[in-house]
Amino acid sequence: MAELDIKEIYSATYALKNIIRNTDLIASPLMRLGCDIWIKPENLQVTGSFKVRGASYMISQLSDDEKQRGVIACSAGNHAQGVALAAKKYGIKCTICLPQGAPISKVEATRSYGAEICLVPGVYDDAYQRALQLQKENNQTFVHPFDDLQVIAGQGTIGLEIMNELPEADVIIVPVGGGGLISGVAFAAKHINPNVRIIGVQAEGAPSMFNSVRDKHIERLSSVSTIADGIAVKEPGIHTFDLVSRYVDEIVTVTDDEICAAILYLLERHKLIAEGAGAVSVAAAMFCNIPLAGKKTVCLVSGGNVDVTNLNRFINRGLQKNGRLCTLALAINDRPGQLVQISKIIADLGANVTAVMHERTNTFIDVNSCVLRVSMETRDQLHIDAICKAISDHGFTILPE
Repeated sequence: MAELDIKEIYSATYALKNIIRNTDLIASPLMRLGCDIWIKPENLQVTGSFKVRGASYMISQLSDDEKQRGVIACSAGNHAQGVALAAKKYGIKCTICLPQGAPISKVEATRSYGAEICLVPGVYDDAYQRALQLQKENNQTFVHPFDDLQVIAGQGTIGLEIMNELPEADVIIVPVGGGGLISGVAFAAKHINPNVRIIGVQAEGAPSMFNSVRDKHIERLSSVSTIADGIAVKEPGIHTFDLVSRYVDEIVTVTDDEICAAILYLLERHKLIAEGAGAVSVAAAMFCNIPLAGKKTVCLVSGGNVDVTNLNRFINRGLQKNGRLCTLALAINDRPGQLVQISKIIADLGANVTAVMHERTNTFIDVNSCVLRVSMETRDQLHIDAICKAISDHGFTILPE
């Protein structure tokens, strides 16, 4: 297997100088109290994602003959935009295969760079197989989204930037899909400081690298299910699995609810929009039992190309995860005055009722009772607990959801 060379990552820095923008670290002291945490905001990168780095560097290294024949790639969206932008810069014909369920915003953004779009039924891996087929038919150069050493070298420029700006960094937390980003970041960072700890994060519904590293061989998932579509990869690459196994210290997983809470945190605290895949590093810092106290930590937010049609759902789920939205189902006697009493309890404790639904058809309660569902805005889980206690102390029964 060919080896990654730190010199190539430095070369990539120069090759990308007029293509990418520097994304300076942002301090985030409230992410986890008692910890020194910074955000590396690659969601503010050209095309809204780190992917432009690896794609642009790989394409910059093509021969004149390869450029003449054009390039082809497959992607859940962000790599597609990076390849399309790089191809446009170098005047190269570009074909992109995307899974049919890719966010419309990503599809249209890719099309806007002049790429020919091929939508493929299924997920990323199905698009990958179709791209390989078309590559053979049309004799184009395939730009792999993660399992290519030049692509990895391009992503590794992020590691150099982090260590240059914060040389005393102790921990770098990085999203993981196929593994190209963390491979490059870990390789570069550890060549500068072998003691820096690299932690990868995958979505709980797509833990292909997590499983593979745990079991010490590449494993393929039968399916993936997560809001973090950018890292919903069924199988890691050969190069990336090798590099992650050697240079990454730990991989953790986060739930979709935790990802939503991280998206909400970035939006509220830093006015940054992150997609699900981009926010997993923040979710890990917020919710995973990673020892960060006293450690200078960088969370790499890898992309911000969120499908705005889903953003409201992510925010609401994040509010629920943080205890700031709550719905209670109460069994009450079906007689006048009950709603008034419950509303007063909630109001006296400072919560804001946003919706009420009254049900008489529930067969699990007494025939003379009904179910009252009350949705409210709350401060946190302690506030919800206080409301539940007060409601129970007044003789009302809270039903399990």
